[in-house]
Amino acid sequence: MEQRFFDAFQENPIIASVRDDRALRDALTTDVRVVFILYGDILSLPQIAEAVRAAGKLSVVHIDLIAGLSGSREIAVDYLRRSTCADGMISTHPNLVQRAKELRLFTLLRAFIIDSVALDALRSARSVRPDALDVLPGLMPSVIRTVREQTQLPVLTGGLITRKQEVLSALDAGALAISSARPEVWRM
Repeated sequence: MEQRFFDAFQENPIIASVRDDRALRDALTTDVRVVFILYGDILSLPQIAEAVRAAGKLSVVHIDLIAGLSGSREIAVDYLRRSTCADGMISTHPNLVQRAKELRLFTLLRAFIIDSVALDALRSARSVRPDALDVLPGLMPSVIRTVREQTQLPVLTGGLITRKQEVLSALDAGALAISSARPEVWRM
């Protein structure tokens, strides 16, 4: 994992996930160090990422959610690298994570753990070697522990976390950081 991300997560293990301009403006006024960009399109994304950088924060784009970039084509990652100042990328597509690694972006492979089949499939993440796994939902401390042990990769988590005790449980289970779209969590 890139040292600047590790340092950012050590400084503040809460990540702001933003879904619109209003949430972005709010997140930029908090102490969070990392912002997950979950909205926009190929025209607005460069300005969104620049706003995050101008605020002194690291930006990670969920490429699967960006209009004009969604899908599993590696050219989308090339666009992200060449046309924005984004620091990293999230995707559920291993081939996009691999391409982002080649382009020296911080990489997160997102996985929705809905059953034991999904958990077993995550073991293949070792071959992709993302900088970290992004495991959802975040309310499963025992699953976070299992994923860390089985993959030997850093784990971030999020989804459905709303209370301080849930944040602490995820961190105690081995999550390096937690992401949330809820401003009240950003300020914990």
